Amino acid sequence: MQTSHLQHRAAVVGLGSMGYGMALSLRRRGLQVAGFDVRPEVAERFAREAGGSAAATARDAAKDADIVVIVVVNADQTETILFGSEGIAAAMRKGAVIVSCATMAPERVRAFAAAATAAGLHYVDAPISGGAQRAAEGALTVLASGAPEAMAKAEPALDAMAAKIYRLGDEPGTGAAFKMVNQLLAGVHIAAASEAMVFARRLGLDLAKVYEVITASAGNSWMFENRVPHVLDGDYTPRSAVDIFTKDLGIINDMSRSAKFPTPVASAALQMFLMTAAAGMGRDDDASVARLYAQVAGLDLPLTKTAQS
Repeated sequence: MQTSHLQHRAAVVGLGSMGYGMALSLRRRGLQVAGFDVRPEVAERFAREAGGSAAATARDAAKDADIVVIVVVNADQTETILFGSEGIAAAMRKGAVIVSCATMAPERVRAFAAAATAAGLHYVDAPISGGAQRAAEGALTVLASGAPEAMAKAEPALDAMAAKIYRLGDEPGTGAAFKMVNQLLAGVHIAAASEAMVFARRLGLDLAKVYEVITASAGNSWMFENRVPHVLDGDYTPRSAVDIFTKDLGIINDMSRSAKFPTPVASAALQMFLMTAAAGMGRDDDASVARLYAQVAGLDLPLTKTAQS
């Protein structure tokens, strides 16, 4: 008989746009949840809104948890959270499971998993896809890999946070490799959508009509459909920032060089994200690549206060 979720204690370290929604989803499914974020007011808001608890440190959040979900930006932050001078691995209960959601190179995942195992902990490599809204709905896609015992321990949290869980093998790092394939396509599609929309502006087309036509045509992609409205609204409030793709496409570039495998299209997309970041838009929404194209071409796009700042 399956154990009640009320008996599972979870921690979420990193209550950003994704982590906050994931913590809400865990609470909605009845898990006890301690939240930690470097912004104490965010953890306190989670406690007020969702009936969870706000932890003063990551260690405080993790020390009594059966499942610790880490939702930070990259491998370096994950390493600091886990194994830094105030790292949680040393404070966690033996046999607890780490669910690591940051996008990173597979070799970093394997190193973290080995260190966690040596500390008597389980480790699930669980990069996520779906965006903040799906995180809040408990409807993410999770690309998970890890030993069967680790996956079983993480299952109550994964079930609460995801609509679709891909179990991709016993070795941590496999999920990360799948995520890098996804990020290659996502970054290329955002860059291509940005190029297409500014090209349409050069042709004098009605951009709203372009969006309507393309989303009903073979040239559509999920990224085109999702990101182009940001351009049409002139709203570059970051849902996913340019800097995310300079990181992820940079990892792909490193991986391709190491594997001696060419990725010229991904490399071209990386350069567009790097140029957008260099133009001061690294922390803005990743649809800002369209703004970079417009600047290069001397064209206008719909503007809001956010875009002009």
